Amino acid sequence: MLIPAYRQLIRRAKSEKKQVTTWPPGAISALQDCFEHTDWDMFREAATSDDSINLEEYTDSVTGYISKCIEDVTVSKTITSRPNQKPWMTAEVRALLRSRDKAFKSGDRAGLRTARAKLSRGIREAKRTYAKKIPAHFQDTTDTRRMWQGIQTITNYKSPSPACNSDASLPDALNSFYARFEAQNYKTARKTTPPPNDQVLCLSSVDVRKTLLRVNPRKAPGPDSIPGRVLRGCAEQLTDVLTDIFNISLSTAIVPTCFKTTTIVPVPKKSQVSCLNDYRPIALTPIIMKCFEKLVMRHIKNQLPSSLDPLQFAYRPNRSTDDAISTALHLALTHLDNKDCYVRMLFIDFSSAFNTIIPQQLIGKLSLLGLNSSLCNWVLDFLTERPQSVRIGKNTSSTTILSTGAPQGCVLSPLLFTLLTHDCTATYSSNHIIKFADDTTVVGLISKNDESAYREEVQWLTDWCRTNNLSLNVDKTKEMVVDFRRAPGVHHPLNINGSAVEIVDNTEFLGVHIAENLTWSLKTSSITKKAQQRLYFLRRLRKAHLPPPILTMFYRGTVESILSTCITVWFGNCNTSDRKTLQRIVRTAEKIIGVSLPSITEIYTTRCIRKATSIVDDPTHPSHGLFALMPSGRRYRSIRASTTRLCNSFIHQAVRLLNAQRHN
Repeated sequence: MLIPAYRQLIRRAKSEKKQVTTWPPGAISALQDCFEHTDWDMFREAATSDDSINLEEYTDSVTGYISKCIEDVTVSKTITSRPNQKPWMTAEVRALLRSRDKAFKSGDRAGLRTARAKLSRGIREAKRTYAKKIPAHFQDTTDTRRMWQGIQTITNYKSPSPACNSDASLPDALNSFYARFEAQNYKTARKTTPPPNDQVLCLSSVDVRKTLLRVNPRKAPGPDSIPGRVLRGCAEQLTDVLTDIFNISLSTAIVPTCFKTTTIVPVPKKSQVSCLNDYRPIALTPIIMKCFEKLVMRHIKNQLPSSLDPLQFAYRPNRSTDDAISTALHLALTHLDNKDCYVRMLFIDFSSAFNTIIPQQLIGKLSLLGLNSSLCNWVLDFLTERPQSVRIGKNTSSTTILSTGAPQGCVLSPLLFTLLTHDCTATYSSNHIIKFADDTTVVGLISKNDESAYREEVQWLTDWCRTNNLSLNVDKTKEMVVDFRRAPGVHHPLNINGSAVEIVDNTEFLGVHIAENLTWSLKTSSITKKAQQRLYFLRRLRKAHLPPPILTMFYRGTVESILSTCITVWFGNCNTSDRKTLQRIVRTAEKIIGVSLPSITEIYTTRCIRKATSIVDDPTHPSHGLFALMPSGRRYRSIRASTTRLCNSFIHQAVRLLNAQRHN
């Protein structure tokens, strides 16, 4: 006898119980009143002995007191999270469900009919109440977060997040893996004695208060469990004591251990994890320390020269990936305009770049850049003796003390890495090293098949990385050769650390697909596919009868943002077919929304003019010199170009658009 196999449509999963902390009404007001009447000098006096302040004890007592006050005003409760739970489900409906089940099990038919009727009325009321909540998300158009929550509710979209392995031994294994570079650090961290005239950084209470008021209350708290909403809501009451702690830390060049403590939350880089390297370490540090870092970072940036490392495009004002890509392409296209020339581009990948920083080497470079000894000693203490643990769900690893690297997630880490690599510059005029944080690209301009300067440059870069403890990942490092000569020769691959670098036809350069023939069909097909997928959600919102302004906002944030990513770099050299494909998406969105939208060409023109204007107004920008005014001062000098590729590139298009704008 054949029996059909039963296949469940929904995967059954057990409900999970979670412990959450809720903030009752008036909790922040109670904290403000508590901190207002707190004698903060008492904590300082308790940590003072023989006119010397124990900063560790002072900081621990203050943060511990703040945490205790938070526990007193908050409420902890256990909630049950059920899989496939309907969004309109409430506690009242669950009580009616239990009543129905109880009546069914008891065999009371009259009671069952009554329970079913009450359940039906309860479900209808819950759905009606939930339906009224959705329009409330769109009443205030300035509250974008609430609007996006409403859009997410209507579309029922939940971003997939790959889960970590639940193995209890995984946190310890990951903690040891992330600390593997500690064995390569043979340099002992030693602080230098500041000279008598050394100026110690002193923070004002006004700056500290401003920083606390700008804290994002939705950011996850660090190991100290002090949330951002407390620091922002009680900024007036906490400013004086935190300013005192910060200034003592700067004057003594000691960062309290509780400020340096890091909890790593690993995030899988892909859905299928095969090794420990597939987990990206995200560091959770105390929000108080993030505020402290922001204040120190502002001072460090003010001390640095504006002309430092002009080809580093990350973490600098008026710089973006557009600038890095357009600079590399302009160098390549300008060189390809000459006779018997080609270009080799090496896209370098580092292994855990931030985790390999040796603090003593970094401090030496900071001192050469003009930072005073007190601040250098503070940075050295910030990077050394850092307690670190890994947390996955309810499992936490043992604590490891690290004195190598800078945790990903700290405010200062990106800036410190760029300062570490500021002296990584090309030694030959025919080569250029383009950097965006740890993404490094070597552009070699080859003439008459002479690659000696390019190969020596790569060898010098390899030696520089070895000296600065940066590990090159040769397997992920790719090279692309751009050669438009009629009879191109054989291009032999580079050899780095005994391994040949793969030469590819196309690769992804800072999020943009670039091909060896410098065409953009691969780029346009990629963004077209993404944009078409998001048009589905736009249709869902239209069916929910949302007004055109909300639909336009959704289109600009999810569809137009995809179409216009780095558009100044690639759209000028797009062929007619690709432009029509992109414009077809804009027309489809117009039909769905029912309003007129900017064409893809209008978006490109607007972005070009905006980018060119910002470059002209910034004398430190690497492309600023390409925009030269004529002696009359009314037009910019046109740049000579022999090929259509160069003529349609960003710089040339921008010059023409600025001249047309001045003429009009």
